[in-house]
Amino acid sequence: MPHCFAYCYQLNGDHSKPALTLDKINNWQPDDGLLWLHLDFTQPQAQQWIQQSQLPDIEKDSLTNDRDRPRLNQTKDGFFLALRGVDIDKDNQHKPSDKMLSIRGYFTKNLIITTSDQPVVAISRIAEHIDGGFGPTTIGNFILSLCDHLVSRKMKVIDNLDEQLTELEEQVMTDSDMNLRNNIAVLRRETVKLRHSMTPQRDALAKLITIETPLLSLAERQKIHEVDEKISHALDDLNAIRERANVTQEELMSLQSEALNQRLYFLSLITTVFLPLGFLTGLFGVNLDGIPGAEDHLSFSIFCGLLVGVLILQLALFYRRKWI
Repeated sequence: MPHCFAYCYQLNGDHSKPALTLDKINNWQPDDGLLWLHLDFTQPQAQQWIQQSQLPDIEKDSLTNDRDRPRLNQTKDGFFLALRGVDIDKDNQHKPSDKMLSIRGYFTKNLIITTSDQPVVAISRIAEHIDGGFGPTTIGNFILSLCDHLVSRKMKVIDNLDEQLTELEEQVMTDSDMNLRNNIAVLRRETVKLRHSMTPQRDALAKLITIETPLLSLAERQKIHEVDEKISHALDDLNAIRERANVTQEELMSLQSEALNQRLYFLSLITTVFLPLGFLTGLFGVNLDGIPGAEDHLSFSIFCGLLVGVLILQLALFYRRKWI
């Protein structure tokens, strides 16, 4: 296999032939069968091969664009399809990676060209299936296999988000961890990022079902429609997670606000209790002549008893008004 291609297969069910050379790829004819090439467009040789190929100029740019949204563009000879997926961290199979994967593909009667800027698990799974002798042999089956792998991995991420949210909901009621608010915000951002990639992908597949092209059979269109329905269900799950996250965040803010109000209320009671006591001690503490009881040695004890009486009277009043 030429080193500028990550994968290179003849999709005719016979994968026992030796790897294709670059000359055979460049001279590939429609009668030779369906050819699939996958390139890492970050490599200069791959970009050079794409630019020197006979592909339409628009598709050349689309295959090497690292910011292409999921979309479908029909051409004279076939169509261009851009998809996005989520890989799962190799060290933690339950943690999604931070970067969304972008896979672009150009499909004609005898050629499939896909590109990405990093290794894609869905692409490698298709290659493993081909090596095993049960991989896709038509364009429709290839798209189905690719979309199914991408959706399956996204569903794992959605299930992981749902489990995380369930744990956060329980922690909100039982824990006062200050990181809860940040964790909920991170989960909401992950949800928004997934929805941002899956919504246009659903629209692209819905458009793929309706376009007039001989590259897809009726049965393949129906199966693509089923994949599109899976994406719709996944979007419904994301919307539910987003709503639950909003409710959880509002509940957390309400609990934090209630706790703050209780602290302020307690401080207000203390201030109210000591305000008259402070007034009396300040009034009788002035260093002026004529202060009552200044010459009586029992005046201090009487004054302390007066303060205790005022305190008891205040507490009784607060209790009667159910302030405490």
